[in-house]
Amino acid sequence: MEPLLSPPIINPSQKISVIAPSGALREWERFDNGIKIWRDRGYELNIPSELSQPWGYLAGTDQQRCQQFIDAWNDPETGAIAFARGGYGSMRLLEKLDWSKLNDRPKWLIGFSDITALLWAIAKYKNIMGLHAPVITTLAHEPMRSQQQLFDVLEGKLNQSELVGDRLVAGTAQGVLMPANLTLATNMLGTPLCPELDNVILAIEDVAEPPYKVDRMLTHWRWSGHLQKLKGIAIGRFSQAEISTPSLTMQEVWRDRLSDLGIPVTMNLPFGHDGENLPLPLGCLATINGDRGTLTWQRQNS
Repeated sequence: MEPLLSPPIINPSQKISVIAPSGALREWERFDNGIKIWRDRGYELNIPSELSQPWGYLAGTDQQRCQQFIDAWNDPETGAIAFARGGYGSMRLLEKLDWSKLNDRPKWLIGFSDITALLWAIAKYKNIMGLHAPVITTLAHEPMRSQQQLFDVLEGKLNQSELVGDRLVAGTAQGVLMPANLTLATNMLGTPLCPELDNVILAIEDVAEPPYKVDRMLTHWRWSGHLQKLKGIAIGRFSQAEISTPSLTMQEVWRDRLSDLGIPVTMNLPFGHDGENLPLPLGCLATINGDRGTLTWQRQNS
């Protein structure tokens, strides 16, 4: 995989479209607080009047959510699409979305967790970078550093950053950065819209997945041959993973499933759920240093 095309930088004179492609929006106070942060920066936000029309656990039918995405992507005044929340549902859009209806003008997609499916699909189908970063409902709970870095990346003020975690497997490597929610990425393996993973540094996070489930997903990656393609693995936060039954620790799972691959692995990096979620530009060039426990990304503005 080669580095992807970076969308143009944006500024507060441009419009940001807000859509809900996944779970039904119920955290309205958190949503309003996130919207305020964007508006305080001077951005005009385009929020559909029917942003969330709950259909069970989804923010609307597949058709409604697909149309929201198409309208936001094709809007000539929209410089970026900020997703309201994650949850579940964006993978359903990939099955139904008519990709021929999307124009070829690159723009930023901003989100994480369930939004992984759309970030990876745009990388595969359009060869365009996305930004793995807080969604609207989590933005106000972020520390100032991650809020500032999110806007600095979008506005072209930050083209390189180093995340510091802990060492797991020694070595250094360079490759294309592909951040993801591990569950979503696992479920995309083998589908037509899964990007190529050769020459990739995979950065993973998840929530409410105990060690045995993480073990199961990584074992699937091993058996399918995809882990063996990677240049390195950067592990973020795996929160709410505690279980009451006897268990391997998460670190023991990492070491058992990843230490024999011959690639550098770092862990406890500051991205993911329930804590600081520093932005990671999906598709940029990155360096992983397993001796220092760091992940460094860099990109060129278009």
